[in-house]
Amino acid sequence: MKLAVSTLGMPGEGLDRAIEIAAGHGCQGLELRLHPDTGVHGGLGPAERTSVRERVERAGLEIAALAGYVGICEPGPDEPVIEALHTDLRLAADLGAPGVRVFPRGDDPSVGARRLKAVSGTAAGLGLRVLVETHDSMATCAAVAGLLTEAGRPETTGAIWDLLHPWRHGECPERSLAALGPHLSYVQVKDAVSAQDTTPVPMGTGSVPLEEAGELLRAAGYDGWVSLEWERTWYPQVAPVEEILPGAADWVRRFAA
Repeated sequence: MKLAVSTLGMPGEGLDRAIEIAAGHGCQGLELRLHPDTGVHGGLGPAERTSVRERVERAGLEIAALAGYVGICEPGPDEPVIEALHTDLRLAADLGAPGVRVFPRGDDPSVGARRLKAVSGTAAGLGLRVLVETHDSMATCAAVAGLLTEAGRPETTGAIWDLLHPWRHGECPERSLAALGPHLSYVQVKDAVSAQDTTPVPMGTGSVPLEEAGELLRAAGYDGWVSLEWERTWYPQVAPVEEILPGAADWVRRFAA
């Protein structure tokens, strides 16, 4: 496994500080949230894109993924969704990221499958993947796997297993991993108070079944990215991400295949 950290956990910090935090706490990568507040978004010009990539690479880091906000199953016309995803994919190619995160934002897999097929040619040409996170209307791994199976584009799609959301919707880690099967492409790790209270807490001090998930990933031989998604942007009262990263690094070390 390779450890990354999401810039979601660094509200108000610029890219240089995010790089400093990641490099200084044993990370191999950064998960870059696409938002004007982070300085990384689809509106960057060519020189700015080159600068982002070079700054990350100079620190010896990789960009693990771009955390976009496109709703792949969002109700409405296809064109705006496809256009927004094309924008994110082009940015990922320029920055050297292997994939772009999307949310479901809807519960109709046929809608998302149609859009994933529509961008598959672009994604394939750029050597990228669209990564659907277990979130919102498709919080379980079974739901995301159903969407990706219907899309039928395994070479350009994958699943992000956010360890919190499937569990809090009643899907245990064993069923989650079994449902994802070959779709598993990325893992987001975090801990929280409970299934009802998702306030972030340090790794191993909450209720998310991190030990069970770690053992399952190790047994499966998972060797991809594990990103600490410390949601300080949404919970500004919690500790700085620098205090949480050592626990995430220890989790990755213990369960690396």
